[in-house]
Amino acid sequence: MKNQNIFDYPLFALGFRPFFMLAGLSGLILILLWDAIFKGTLVTENYYISTYWHAHEMLLGYGGAVIAGFLLTAVKNWTGNPTLTGDKLAGLCLLWLYGRIAPFYAGLLPDLLIAFIDLAFLPLLAYHITKPIIETKHYHNLIFTGLLLLLMLGNILVHCEMLGLKPSTAWFGLRLIVATVIVLILVMAGRVFPFFTERGLPGTLAIRNPQLDNGSIVSAVLVFGMQMLGISGTLLAISALLAAIINCARVAGWYVKKIWYVPLLWVLYVGYGWIIIGFVLTTLSAYSLIQPSLSLHAFTLGGIGTLTLGMMARVALGHTGRALRASNAIAIAFVLVNVAAFFRIVLPIALPNWYLTFIYGSTLAWLAAFSLFMFVYGPILAQSRIDGKEG
Repeated sequence: MKNQNIFDYPLFALGFRPFFMLAGLSGLILILLWDAIFKGTLVTENYYISTYWHAHEMLLGYGGAVIAGFLLTAVKNWTGNPTLTGDKLAGLCLLWLYGRIAPFYAGLLPDLLIAFIDLAFLPLLAYHITKPIIETKHYHNLIFTGLLLLLMLGNILVHCEMLGLKPSTAWFGLRLIVATVIVLILVMAGRVFPFFTERGLPGTLAIRNPQLDNGSIVSAVLVFGMQMLGISGTLLAISALLAAIINCARVAGWYVKKIWYVPLLWVLYVGYGWIIIGFVLTTLSAYSLIQPSLSLHAFTLGGIGTLTLGMMARVALGHTGRALRASNAIAIAFVLVNVAAFFRIVLPIALPNWYLTFIYGSTLAWLAAFSLFMFVYGPILAQSRIDGKEG
């Protein structure tokens, strides 16, 4: 009689399932913890400086889980070769989880061990997506291996400062991570936005423009590169404004008015819109007209937060054999994550004296959005495909 593998369950049938589950849970838990730390109601030993912990965990904790789930699923589709499942997938998930927990054991665990646990995740993920890409000679997809290695480099720079190996590298590393995640999104947008639009709105033709695709990425790299090199003023402002214009032109080729009737589409376009707003706000911050943190949160909370929630919702439906229709609860979640961004980014510009109130409102809206996501998608991710297929 054949023994069943203890991880032979639907949750570990394909990468998006456990990692989207972990992303949803971390989207709740990490923000609850940060809210308590920010208010001073929770004081705890941590390997990271508190602000670095928040940035690192939202980018490589929450964001890393979304990226892992998406790439492990997408690479299987692109190459036709299997990616991690079962106990190996569960092992990668546990490594991700240990990376979130270990920093709170600072003083009990050696700092070097805490760093090693966190640093091990990205190269392992890169290996497991690169192997099927090379085996099937889909070499154009190696760009994602390169982006994962850039994320790893940013993570190394964070840990170099935390370990006392080199001063003042953490913030540079975090900026590199933000830049890499945004570039990854821009690359993926060129692949999926036209396809999703045409499939979600039959009869629609999304215009693909390779020049604008390349221009959007090059202009973004230029802006983020200047910021990391400490270049500001007119040069940064012009570059950021150019990036905003190029990305607007790119999206205009895909956009049709009917997307506003399809939540799984409009959430992606609005998320991209926050990235464009991020470039506009970078133009203003280059002249010190607004705080740089506002443009940063336009890219992160607005762009990354909205787009990842929308992508998780769509990918999970498609890969569990369900109709590509967002429930009312998820449509509300999409609205709420944008309310969170609006409270965190736009309102503080208009009413800076109410900043702390807006932070509180943003936190509540974010938590409500991810509570709805977990309520709807927790069972979907944990159950078998409804069409009886594998995955």
